[in-house]
Amino acid sequence: MKKLKYIMCSLIAGSFMACENETLDDLRDRIAQEEVVLEEFTSGEADFSTFVSLGNSLTAGFTDNALFIAGQENSLPNMLATAFETDFNQPLMSDNIGGMTFGGARILEPRLVFNGSTPAPLESLIGDVMPSTDVTNLLSGPFNNMGVPGARSFHLLFDGYGSLANLATATANPYFVRMASSQSATMLGDALAQSPTFMSLWIGNNDVLGYATSGGDQTLDAITPETTFNGAIQAIFASIPADTKAVVANIPDVTTIPFFTTVPYNPVPLDAATATAVNSAYAAYNGGLQIALMNGLLSEEEATARAINFEASETNPVVIEDENLTNLAALGLPSIRQATQSDLLVLTASSFIGTEAVEGNPLSINGVAVPLGDRWVLTPTEQAEIRTATTSFNATIEAAATAAGYAFVDANALLTQLASGGITEGDYSLTSSLVTGGGFSLDGVHPTARGYALLANNFLRAIDSTYNSNFEASGKLLDLGNFPTNYSPTLQ
Repeated sequence: MKKLKYIMCSLIAGSFMACENETLDDLRDRIAQEEVVLEEFTSGEADFSTFVSLGNSLTAGFTDNALFIAGQENSLPNMLATAFETDFNQPLMSDNIGGMTFGGARILEPRLVFNGSTPAPLESLIGDVMPSTDVTNLLSGPFNNMGVPGARSFHLLFDGYGSLANLATATANPYFVRMASSQSATMLGDALAQSPTFMSLWIGNNDVLGYATSGGDQTLDAITPETTFNGAIQAIFASIPADTKAVVANIPDVTTIPFFTTVPYNPVPLDAATATAVNSAYAAYNGGLQIALMNGLLSEEEATARAINFEASETNPVVIEDENLTNLAALGLPSIRQATQSDLLVLTASSFIGTEAVEGNPLSINGVAVPLGDRWVLTPTEQAEIRTATTSFNATIEAAATAAGYAFVDANALLTQLASGGITEGDYSLTSSLVTGGGFSLDGVHPTARGYALLANNFLRAIDSTYNSNFEASGKLLDLGNFPTNYSPTLQ
């Protein structure tokens, strides 16, 4: 039987007769005040009594480049647990500073804050701070939120990932060390030991993200091999009991997030005198390209693309290294060119471009006289590698979720929509613009609390569709206005 919930006073039938001559605006106002009938909530075939969430930073509640109490309280799975009306235990950090220490030495940095113009370190606004969360202060679980920042697909199966001793060899994760049930525990094992009746699984983002945020520099990070990823996903899904229901999300296209779309390819302002001086410095390089062209060592198209020329302008492209260019080292020519609209500069490049590579030498400006290294930019070739891996990984995730009968959330499509025009839900519109868009936090990678709420509603809709629950029809979706887009620097 349906239960009626009256949001506004209902209008009696006679009022329609009395308002024959009302304006269109009056009519709209009156209709908006009519009763709204909501269904009585049902969980359908799903049982939310023991809910465990498994994943990485997107599950943990990471935001503003850190994990801290307020962010954890606004984590995606905690929002879901509120809708599920079930208890949900999280491995809370010790403060709202963020960051972590190991034996008193800082190993992870505090969160970012907004300084009025740009994202900035917390310390830049409130002075010296030291995280009070130490990795050696082990917590006692079990924990319903098994989200571990930095975890890749195969880490869920690694039995040394929570070992304090393994931190020295970088084969353990400090977040999991704090919350693991034992030194030899696995993330998946600790999750399943709670006999969950319902699970959420969002894993795989870090299998491509690390390579992307390092600018596609293979010496810093690499995309997880396809066989490794597929094997991990198959093992994870095979381990979940057949009677456990779940909701699963795929991997967003990381090249659409503000970490890669905020810094323009052409941020260099030069006056005429400086442009002339820089061009003189590159004259020998440009001449060498012409020699290579005349000797058939590269095409005219590549020679044109590699030529470097600055102008008296506010919008000169930066100079970058590109390992995919024809190797002309035999001629003493580096593999460099100016960036184009097709290149994606990482967010952290904003504080590096324009600095002096050699202190006190104004002719050693990074991005101008000194090319930006691989770590600062994603070239089209590197972007294609990321998209190919993401497409493959997502096919594996969706196939496994479909075979198991789990609810599925296309997070890739959702965040792409956020980047290509935005999403409106209720009274709020979100985009992927850094700071102003409301969807992404100050690190340009993780959502704001409001962004997580948007995701949570889509998780609930997917659960409705698969398990015949009625979160949406019963009015249990989240009001985005109840969640912030920015945290105070002095948050306690």
